[in-house]
Amino acid sequence: MPSFDIVSKVDLQALDNAVNVTSKEITNRFDFKGSHVSIALDKKTFKINIETEDEMKMDQLSDVLVNRAHKQGIAPQAFDLTKEAYQSGKIVKKEVTVKNGLKQEDAKKIVKKIKDSGLKVQAQIMDDMVRVTGKKIDDLQEVIQLCRGEEFGTPLQYENMRS
Repeated sequence: MPSFDIVSKVDLQALDNAVNVTSKEITNRFDFKGSHVSIALDKKTFKINIETEDEMKMDQLSDVLVNRAHKQGIAPQAFDLTKEAYQSGKIVKKEVTVKNGLKQEDAKKIVKKIKDSGLKVQAQIMDDMVRVTGKKIDDLQEVIQLCRGEEFGTPLQYENMRS
């Protein structure tokens, strides 16, 4: 029986490259010359720690990070920029969480959307992914198109297509 998996993964190497390119670009920019700027990736927890001198530079650094990551193939929705920056002495710090893995409530939304569509497929939640099975590959491709047309708040990838 044909099947595929719906996942939400961020490639660690691409994320690391995006952080490194951002760091290199910031060191070469004129408006950041002589100011304290730090960006570091914690590879185990998928968190990016940013330090700047003020809020304006924090916003610019966040924009550069998202743009560089997008060029590396990471969707902008993968970054959780909702946490407020906090003051620590003369430095403003911010922790940007990278969404890696499908949360339970997002998986439930995806399964509900698939079941409401009326397609003859089964969708089941397996840890941090959703497995979709059906009798025809065409039905599975319709599910992929359905999910691409919907906004779930997290970037989705479709892998392990088996027939």
